[in-house]
Amino acid sequence: MSNPQSLKDIGLKATFPRIKILELFEKSELRHMTAEDVYRHLLADNMDIGLATVYRVLTQFEQAGLLERHFFESGKAVFEINRGKHHDHLVCVQCGKVAEFYDPEIEKRQDKVANEHGFKIQDHALYLYGQCRECQSP
Repeated sequence: MSNPQSLKDIGLKATFPRIKILELFEKSELRHMTAEDVYRHLLADNMDIGLATVYRVLTQFEQAGLLERHFFESGKAVFEINRGKHHDHLVCVQCGKVAEFYDPEIEKRQDKVANEHGFKIQDHALYLYGQCRECQSP
């Protein structure tokens, strides 16, 4: 996706900052990053891309459907690449670790509850907050 033609196909000019930021999301071990995380990674790679540009590109990518924005416990926006498959999140309130999961039983139950109340779900986000295994250890 980080090739220039892919960006052009979704109506975005293939600028250096856009290509580098998309490459970062595609190649990073971190699946969820704040704008500041992205900026720090770019600085570490000696990329001269300003924080304002990072915010602007992330917003453009979200609007184009390339990234999804979440607001976890910290209140800061966190972005992840949109792979087109729904999943939910477990968030550690101590260290901030995020684990993704998909549970068909939870999805069925949500649909059932919505139907019982006369709703048709268009979209949803489920965030479960707790402590990860490492933070539970004494």
